[in-house]
Amino acid sequence: MRIADVKHLPKGDTLTKYDVRFCQPNKAHLEMPAVHSVEHSFAECVRNHSDAVIDFGPMGCQTGFYLIMAGEPDVPATCELVEATFNDILELDAVPAANETQCGWGAHHSLEAAQDAVRGMLAHRSEWEQVMA
Repeated sequence: MRIADVKHLPKGDTLTKYDVRFCQPNKAHLEMPAVHSVEHSFAECVRNHSDAVIDFGPMGCQTGFYLIMAGEPDVPATCELVEATFNDILELDAVPAANETQCGWGAHHSLEAAQDAVRGMLAHRSEWEQVMA
């Protein structure tokens, strides 16, 4: 997890973009059903922990996500938020909003793959604040 960008907006608000990297670029990637399901699940579960989340969107390279938060950078607190949200995802029995009414490709999900990806991230929790290996 690293700070990818900080924007100070004209009216005084600050947005911080975090790189939540699941895979080493050009070495591994997440399959799209996992990406899609992590995105849906995170969006639903993070609401239990914070109202400062603006967006959680997948990287096109399928190696992670960008988390955009209102406020100044706080990597330790953001790691705690992501950890709590990932733990919630492990408790799900279905991908939220994975249906044709609420999703543009409702059949393209895998809760199992999303939970496996999240489990893998949690297994490396002690490394999240280490930007370079």
